[in-house]
Amino acid sequence: MAYFSVLAVTPTSEDWIPDYIGPANKLVARYGGKYLARTSSHEQLEGDAQDAALRIVIEWPSREAAVNFMNDLEYAPHLKARTAGSNSFHFLIEGKDDLA
Repeated sequence: MAYFSVLAVTPTSEDWIPDYIGPANKLVARYGGKYLARTSSHEQLEGDAQDAALRIVIEWPSREAAVNFMNDLEYAPHLKARTAGSNSFHFLIEGKDDLA
């Protein structure tokens, strides 16, 4: 079953970004992930304002793939740089409809 990473990222420093993109792209692909959106073009339609510079959506083939990506030792320094250089919120969502 597909899973989706939904992230809200607001950089507090841009120093980490150039060294992050290439390795993250490679590792996402290694775990079967596919970027569906990586954009600063978004708007909030409901609820209390939750500003974020970037919204990112990644489709994963399974929960295990997403978790393995996040726990990959090759990704660890990039994750550390991203979290140190941004305000980031990452949600992992199972691709199912519990209300159907």
